Amino acid sequence: MRKWLTPLLAALLAVAPQAQAADGDRWTPAEAETWYAKQAWLVGANYSTSNAINQLEMFQADTFDPVAIDRELGWAHEQFGMNTMRVYLHDLLWKQDPKGFLRRVDQFLDIAAKHGIRPMLVLFDSCWDPDPALGAQHRPIPGVHNSGWLQSPGRHELVDPANDAHFRAYVQGVIGAFANDKRVLAWDLWNEPDNPGGGNYIDKQLDGEQARIAELLPKVFAWARAEKPVQPLTSGVWIGDDWSPGAASLTSIQRTQLEQSDIITFHNYEQPEAFEARIAQLRGYGRPLICTEWLARGAGSNVDTILPIARRENIGMINWGFVDGAIQTRFPWDSWQRPYTMEEPTVWFHDLLKADGTPYRAREAELFRTLANTPRDAVATP
Repeated sequence: MRKWLTPLLAALLAVAPQAQAADGDRWTPAEAETWYAKQAWLVGANYSTSNAINQLEMFQADTFDPVAIDRELGWAHEQFGMNTMRVYLHDLLWKQDPKGFLRRVDQFLDIAAKHGIRPMLVLFDSCWDPDPALGAQHRPIPGVHNSGWLQSPGRHELVDPANDAHFRAYVQGVIGAFANDKRVLAWDLWNEPDNPGGGNYIDKQLDGEQARIAELLPKVFAWARAEKPVQPLTSGVWIGDDWSPGAASLTSIQRTQLEQSDIITFHNYEQPEAFEARIAQLRGYGRPLICTEWLARGAGSNVDTILPIARRENIGMINWGFVDGAIQTRFPWDSWQRPYTMEEPTVWFHDLLKADGTPYRAREAELFRTLANTPRDAVATP
């Protein structure tokens, strides 16, 4: 653990959650572009250790596995040329043991830095199981995609405004600890905040959840900015027909995402022409673009077709899934309705590596490496 972290933790944990700090300012488009120009082309994957079914299992003390992290991030850099990873945290980890949690995040960042990887850290998430609980996590449901992933915060905690003090302490405690840390690439404040849950959880939302998130998301941005991080803040859009500036179809949550993010992030699991259309919609914001979820082979989002477009357009790319493991995202989304217990999918849906580190397709690994090593000035200006 870094020497500066212990006194900083003491200071952070001594601050009352109600204390107000002056908000920072959103980066200007020019500031965002200047930051982006200093980066290598950003390429990576959404990552959890292959033996972790969710965010809690990855970072709780009993199941945190630095050996697996070291091995798997080594594969990422050596075999694919990756330089970032999108990694999910959880507010219950802060509630459980803030000091220990930050020590493990710090250790994770050290391992990542050893392999030339600067992660994008995700604080909240509205996908999958809405009732997270600390402690031992259940084992994967056979044949089912992402069968143990957790929302953060849980639905009952989310709808109660009394929990705002906890949410604020979590946001500012984590970001404050690493606000000036060059090992962190960026902060993704809320993954798919307007997602109804996914899988078999779509009908499990409580009354007022979406209105509550619409109210809470701007606060989360303000809390994060108050820590004045040197890294950009973002929350990615993922649903809807038109994300263009001023589009009438944008919801209040989407407007917050697009109007508060320093860099624009988005998800796209569609075919190449749809991917290019999304890029065109988002260019109007005049900010760097990073696709923080993609790769759904059965839906037409493939390495061979999508990644070259992104490199040409200078779009950062972070695909879903890295090593096949406990989250089982080689199975498609429809496995929630039809578990793949009798046969493997003909084509893997997500993920790039088998559990032993062998690429699912050697050609995909080669293409990642080639494009990651293509100099920026060799790519046509979009």
